[in-house]
This record gives sequence, C-alpha cells and structure tokens, in this order.
Amino acid sequence: MEIVIATGNPHKVEEIRAIFSGLAPGVELLGLGDLGAAFHEPHEHGATFEANAGIKALGYAAQTGRWCLADDSGLEVDALQGRPGVISSHYCTGGREEGMTRAQRDEANNALVLSQLSGVAGEQRGARFVCVMALAKPGEIIARSRGTFEGRIGVPPRVPAGANGFGYDPLFLVAPGFERTGAELTSEEKNRASHRARAAEEMARKVRLLARS
Repeated sequence: MEIVIATGNPHKVEEIRAIFSGLAPGVELLGLGDLGAAFHEPHEHGATFEANAGIKALGYAAQTGRWCLADDSGLEVDALQGRPGVISSHYCTGGREEGMTRAQRDEANNALVLSQLSGVAGEQRGARFVCVMALAKPGEIIARSRGTFEGRIGVPPRVPAGANGFGYDPLFLVAPGFERTGAELTSEEKNRASHRARAAEEMARKVRLLARS
C-alpha cells in the first residue's frame, strides 16, 4: 500500500514518516515531491482543524489519483480564547498568505503570541498543540484521527529556546514539568509525545485495518 503525505512542509513529512515507521508494516509513505509533478495546494477555508484536514486530503487525492494523508494542526492558547487555532501558520497576517518565507512567518507568529500574552502569569498561559489527520481516496474520506500535546507558553527570557523544532515549538513548555520547550526535545522524544505523534499512531492503527480489508 502506498499513501501520499499531502503537505509541502518537509518537517511534517519527516515527522510523519518517523512516527509511522514500524506502526504500519507494508505501508510506503511518499511525499508529494516523490511523484515528480507539480500540484495545486487546496485552499484551506474551513473553520476547524477537521474541515481543513479533509479539504487537503480530498484535494490532493483528486489531483494525484492516490490515497492521500493530510493533517491540519495548530496552537490553542487558553488566555487567547483558543487563538491562533486554524490560522496558526499565518497568525501574524490574520490568516492571509503574504509571500513570507516559513522562517519569517514563524518568527512573526511567535513575536505576536508573546506580545498578546504580555503581563499574563505563567500558570495562566495554558496551551496545547492540536493535530487532526484525514486519509482520503479520490472523492471520499476514509479515516480521521486527532491528537493533542499539552503545555503552556513560556515567559521571556526563558523562551524562545531550542533549535530542534519549528513553528511555535520554541515557545511551548511541555507538560507536566514545563521544564523544556518543544524545540528542546530530541526528535525521538517529540515523536513519542507530540500531537502529531498521537494522531499518527491512531491513524496507523486505522490504516492497518484498512490494509487487511
């Protein structure tokens, strides 16, 4: 069985491949770049992680003619009433694509979250990463999964910290100890505990059942 990881984010491709390794024997995970063609990125207009994951999975399945696995993930901060949420990757621009590089967006997004939390005490900075995955074949979603990763947003100058992560990882102190940020975890630690790991583990179980049917 071949499944295409439907994302242009190389970090996500690496993480999902690493997590799936050993969990779904006989399943080969391909990146979009492995297909040797250019694809149009579906417009994510959903109001929830579930909706956007489905939009991406169905969009790429229609273009490739293959089973496609997509995820939508983001950060929910309690003191910000759940923001950035579904616009996490473009929070600094209000959800709009403004031609910034991924690194520029990450830096601006992190700065905005820290600014909006200025004056909020550490114990009131509860937050979680959420990941929803959708597996689709052309015209139909055939499996979904969801995972969360609990923690809090640290207070400068403790954060940002760490180089082994992307997005909001350098701000996110991992529960229950709140001693290290997501970007200070090793890849192995992150792949065991992260929101994407939990969603991928659930999806791998569902893929194994599909492979048997």
